[in-house]
Amino acid sequence: MIDPDGYRPNVGIIIYRESDARLFWGRRVHKNGWQFPQGGMNTDETPEEAMYRELEEETGLQPEHVELVAATPGWLRYKLPQRYVRHHSKPLCIGQKQVWFLLKLVGKEEHLQLDCHDSPEFDCFRWVDYWYPARNVISFKRDVYRRALKHFESHLVNQQA
Repeated sequence: MIDPDGYRPNVGIIIYRESDARLFWGRRVHKNGWQFPQGGMNTDETPEEAMYRELEEETGLQPEHVELVAATPGWLRYKLPQRYVRHHSKPLCIGQKQVWFLLKLVGKEEHLQLDCHDSPEFDCFRWVDYWYPARNVISFKRDVYRRALKHFESHLVNQQA
């Protein structure tokens, strides 16, 4: 599903560990890229429904393993570099628009199962400092990561208080 402006609706997920406020950071299968869980929305899903589906598909976590802390109030957009645009596809997708969610891990780390589906998104993960992803994700996603993290920063501080 691509909107009239060429953006694919998507959700982004930031999971933090309460004990030290570090964030889940996953390595893409067969690639050297690291990122937060994310994924496209189906036409019949709300952003929250898509988030829980993607959460389970990419991390194995169930709704009872996390607490929904906050969501961005609207879409955060990024454009794809020209080399990633599939010009032969119709409708043409020029980027993604994402609703971001901040989740607190309330289950055990053992609940994280990256291989619970036939085609896993991640082959390993680690816990990183809060601003690390904004500096280390692929360059065309950095601004969206900064904006999402900036939006959630006060929520995380409030959770730690």
